[in-house]
Amino acid sequence: MKKSTFLFLLVFVVCSLRAQQRKAIKKVSVYTTAQNTNMRLTHTGALQFKDFDRPAETESYIIVDAEKKFQSVLGIGGAITDASAEVFAKLSKEKQQELLTAYYDPNKGIGYTLARTNMNSCDFSSDMYTYVNENDSELKTFNVSHDEKYRIPLIKHAIKAAGGKLTIFLSPWSPPAWMKSNHSMLHGGKLLPQYRQAWASYYSLFIISYAKQGIPIWGLTVQNEPMSSQTWESCVFTAEEERDFVKNYLGPSLAEKGLGDKKIVVWDHNRDFMFQWANTIFNDPEAAKYIWGIGYHWYETWKGGDMQFKNEQLVSASFPQKNLLFTEGCNDKFNIKNIDDWAHGERYGFSMINDFNNGTVGWTDWNILLDEHGGPNHVANYCFAPVHANLQTGALIYTNAYYYLGHFSKFIRPGARRVACSSNKDQLLSAAFLNPDGKLAVVVMNKSDEKLSYHLWIADKAAEVNSLPHSISTIVIE
Repeated sequence: MKKSTFLFLLVFVVCSLRAQQRKAIKKVSVYTTAQNTNMRLTHTGALQFKDFDRPAETESYIIVDAEKKFQSVLGIGGAITDASAEVFAKLSKEKQQELLTAYYDPNKGIGYTLARTNMNSCDFSSDMYTYVNENDSELKTFNVSHDEKYRIPLIKHAIKAAGGKLTIFLSPWSPPAWMKSNHSMLHGGKLLPQYRQAWASYYSLFIISYAKQGIPIWGLTVQNEPMSSQTWESCVFTAEEERDFVKNYLGPSLAEKGLGDKKIVVWDHNRDFMFQWANTIFNDPEAAKYIWGIGYHWYETWKGGDMQFKNEQLVSASFPQKNLLFTEGCNDKFNIKNIDDWAHGERYGFSMINDFNNGTVGWTDWNILLDEHGGPNHVANYCFAPVHANLQTGALIYTNAYYYLGHFSKFIRPGARRVACSSNKDQLLSAAFLNPDGKLAVVVMNKSDEKLSYHLWIADKAAEVNSLPHSISTIVIE
């Protein structure tokens, strides 16, 4: 083929792609949540795209190229803990249905598709418990009857409200006390060597027991926050210990029980040491073959800056065959006086945009529901949730965090692909996703005190957009 012919064909293909993109823009809807307004996931109009040749250096732009695709989205959601389930059970039937619709209905609510739940008790439980009798190393007494009072019913309701499918993963905070070096579920301690196989089998029994209840478990994290000795349920692992536990016990045990399809997630702690952890575990092929990906939290790395996003990027680039999953985050140190603090929602928006742009495939908030005290919590570690219930009045309180989360979960559906999205202004954070139905969702967050105008530029067409101070918008392009 002559060079001139090749260049002609290349130009023709590029122009055809751009023409298809231009033709594809049939309808544009904008949804906005903004401080000092009544806008909460409010439809705030449409946009008109016009021909646009090139940018001017003095103006603001968000540029999207839907042809450049990256990771697929697993889902977005929150944790269904004992605390959430206990508070839910105390609501009226009307308020229970309101909450289920608000979280899980993709049309009337924000369409959660992902959930985490605890195996054994955690800090957000009203009591400490396990599923076996003391010293039952053969696990003959294993049963999940404890969860049948509150948590299992709520999970079943959530699955139904989500349309019959909810991707659920489990996380343990601690093995039973008698399996540990400090003989306590609290204050860290280590899993004793003689109980490694029993503990590995424990995960399988939990998964099988929940399946019998009609609750399929998609996957699991090996240990919540393995680097911390907490005042609540905790268990300490080194990266080498978690690697060897997965390689020699957990991975083979799941496979033996016919549960080899369950996704194993390591780390499940903060961004700060996630690369070191990944490097230790994923470089061992015998351990790595069992592992789907690495989970992480945002605690200790929140400084209002980059929040250690570079570590996510490094893990993603170094181990592209593995997945990143945000497994927990919340605003802690609960105080009812600060429940409307706008910084709470902005922390979610800031994190989610950067997490997705650095390769995460799913994003899981902490408790979906807490009471007016930020609990219940048996060690007084009270926190904020996107929705709180005032159990004195029976009212539900939707915080701005709920709406910030909704700007992602409602419009970015499982199977969506993140696509190229670039902002030329630090004050405007953005991420874009192409959904399975062909709709493009562009999330734009203005973290400044000023109203900012910008051009949303797609395939040689652009629309003028105004972004309100301290706002987040999702622009849906059909």
